[in-house]
Amino acid sequence: MQRGEQPELMWGLGLTGQEEKIIRAAAGKGFPLRVWNETEIPGGNPGERQEPFLIWIPQRVWQAMRPETREFYEGWEEPQRVLILEEDADEMEFEHLVKRGFLTAVRAPLSKTGVQEVLHRANEIRSLYADIFRMTREIFLERELLARKTDQLLFLNQILTRATESLDAGTILANAREDMNTLFPVSAVQAALWTTTEGDAVGAHLLLCPLSKGGNREAWVEYFLENAAKLAATPVKDFQVELLPGYPEDGELSAPEAGRTILLPLRSGFEYFGCLALTAAEKPNLAKDQIQTVRAAVNHLALALRNAMIYSQVKTRAEYDGLTRIHNRSSFDERLLEELKRHQRYRHPLSLLLLDLDHFKSINDDHGHKAGDAVLRTIGRILSQNLRATDFSARYGGEEFVVLLPQTNEDEAWLLADRLRAEIARQSFTFQGKTFGVTTSIGVASMKPGALAKVRDLVQEADTALYMAKSAGRNMVCLSEHCDGTHVRQ
Repeated sequence: MQRGEQPELMWGLGLTGQEEKIIRAAAGKGFPLRVWNETEIPGGNPGERQEPFLIWIPQRVWQAMRPETREFYEGWEEPQRVLILEEDADEMEFEHLVKRGFLTAVRAPLSKTGVQEVLHRANEIRSLYADIFRMTREIFLERELLARKTDQLLFLNQILTRATESLDAGTILANAREDMNTLFPVSAVQAALWTTTEGDAVGAHLLLCPLSKGGNREAWVEYFLENAAKLAATPVKDFQVELLPGYPEDGELSAPEAGRTILLPLRSGFEYFGCLALTAAEKPNLAKDQIQTVRAAVNHLALALRNAMIYSQVKTRAEYDGLTRIHNRSSFDERLLEELKRHQRYRHPLSLLLLDLDHFKSINDDHGHKAGDAVLRTIGRILSQNLRATDFSARYGGEEFVVLLPQTNEDEAWLLADRLRAEIARQSFTFQGKTFGVTTSIGVASMKPGALAKVRDLVQEADTALYMAKSAGRNMVCLSEHCDGTHVRQ
């Protein structure tokens, strides 16, 4: 027995004293033998700390065993069994021994050499089984790794394919959440995307899960703004929040939690333009290859989200006025056609406001074009802050603005127009030490439910009403229905 090796326990069932003596002498200290008398042979595993690796069973004992005891030993796979044949017994066929689960059979009287040969053979068989078990385990591990690699490749292919199907950041993130759940359980996939505006100021677009409410949503906003400031290396000046689609109506997303929230920066080249937050359903325990897969997926998402940002910026430049930050004339023309079709189909009222700043040329002449630009920006802000989500405002051209009011009758349109007129008149502008104000004249045109009209008719009526307001002294609202003095209100 070598130093460090553990002794291998053997059992002897009903051995004679001579058989026990020979086995002990041949086996040595490395193979201790425990002998069970014929009357106390266990009919099941006695629960010892160490199971026997070899059991010696005389033929007479085997034949005298109760059927259920013999069945137990035949089904006990771990120990190897050796049958000791009686001296005058017939030779047993090897197939019969194997069928009964015996390693081999030896004939009495036992010899030291015979016992040692049996032990040598038992060790070889055990080593062979150990090698087979190890190889089988390695094969299973390789198959498991191959299956996981295949799943990861399918996951990356799916997330790449779906990420390139849309140029909308919200849709990309909603699809990413579904895809991430094939890798590990994910409750939410949220993001912050930012751009650098004038004067190196950072403006952020936060795409948040709608299940975060109240204080939890405020915590997520703060979480993204802090990380955006770190990654962009400058504080975020302003931000807007968009709620993501694809989430169930019930449920709630808790505030950012260490261990469950995974923050992943989004980078284009060497520049950070956003960050992604994965919220795991429970604390994830990802293997190294899974972490690499997540990073590869985020690289694909970064490219898709960057393209979505560029598309949104190009679309904004095409549809919005760069100075006032509201829609431009061409996007208004398209929207007006859509609203006219909707008006005729659903028979809802439709109104239009046409605004013109009074004596705007004198502002440019007296204070300069920068002062005029500041006024126009303020008018755009007032319109954005005082309209419903369904209303549509645009810069019509120069100092003229237009507001489209779906499902709004003439009286409701006049009330809104007069409120806008008053709000603009209350504004005070200071430029280069000089303070001035501005007023506006507004023309109102309306279409009653079911009325048929062309785009030109509605705009022409609003323009006629605006001309009336200008002619009547400015800083007033005029209706278009009859365009007489009774329809001028101040």
